[in-house]
Amino acid sequence: MILGIVTGGGDAPGLNAVIRAVHRAAARRGMRVVGFQDGFDGLLHPETAVVLDHVNTAGILGRGGTILGTSNRGSFTVKTGLGERHALDPAIVARAGATLDQLGVQALICIGGDGSLTIALALARAGINVVGVPKTIDNDISATSTSFGFDSAVSMVTEALDRLHPTAYSHRRIMVLEVMGRHAGWIGLYGGIAGGADVILIPEIPFDLAHVVDAVRARERNGRHFTMVVVAEGARPVGGTVTTRAGSSDGEAKLGGIGERVTADLERRTGKEARCVVLGHLQRGGAPTAADRVLATTLGSAAVRLVEDACFGSMVALDGFRITAVPIADAVRGLKLVPPDHFLITVARELGVSLGDEPPEPRGGTSA
Repeated sequence: MILGIVTGGGDAPGLNAVIRAVHRAAARRGMRVVGFQDGFDGLLHPETAVVLDHVNTAGILGRGGTILGTSNRGSFTVKTGLGERHALDPAIVARAGATLDQLGVQALICIGGDGSLTIALALARAGINVVGVPKTIDNDISATSTSFGFDSAVSMVTEALDRLHPTAYSHRRIMVLEVMGRHAGWIGLYGGIAGGADVILIPEIPFDLAHVVDAVRARERNGRHFTMVVVAEGARPVGGTVTTRAGSSDGEAKLGGIGERVTADLERRTGKEARCVVLGHLQRGGAPTAADRVLATTLGSAAVRLVEDACFGSMVALDGFRITAVPIADAVRGLKLVPPDHFLITVARELGVSLGDEPPEPRGGTSA
């Protein structure tokens, strides 16, 4: 049996670990694996496909990015923004199917986030044998507890806060760190708690800047003359909208700029010096953490198992400590957002971390 594998959307630490696991698990079953390069558009170019073997998959477990290349735009774009989806061109699907037939590929493993899995679902509904593997640093894929890449992103946010803390303390500044996550606040929340942030602003909880200003002033009164602020790129003020930089060629809004906006407003309203750092693609590059290597390897081997069992139209998922198979349709039904009763929301409030939605407690901030 010949398997195909494609990586779509933004890169994430752990992609190569999945590719390696798929090759190894398939080889033990006597299967061959063909990798499609540069995202789903590789399905339209059979001449660029590469056979994976023990040579080109050696030493990639801890390497960032993807040896196959990836893309979040092109002929297969089906999702732009929050909840905006478009049907795939039937002619494009037919060309992809013809490529698979030409190469003798009997099943396709699609590794990606919400957008890529939406493409995978469209291919599955067109009769192509598809198995999905969840990938996103944003952790916003439904039907799985977590996805690989998330832990690595959170680790980078934590390290950034650790490095910014001494500067904030020494200069008595407000330091604002803008992090990724698009419409979900998982990276901001987990990274903010791990890095000891005093203010965490996420998309799921619209903020009132007056409450953030009050939090800064409360810290001042308590002798803490600096404040660490984490702002998720999709955070928005009460009654406002997300901040965007520009539209991409496929119409999807590029989030960003909220960090600079919050920094300028805080400096103006508090009179304190404030600086903004946009962490950007540092969150999705570099080597995966041990946790992401283990998760990616587990999901990759499980994907081959689903192919062997002809469990097509499914995605491998983590349910607590169990690996399960869920319909791809369930995984792309809607983004997984931070619920208001999430335990880390409770932890943040108990620690006195401002989430921007209510006045600070009399005792003031948290970090030292």
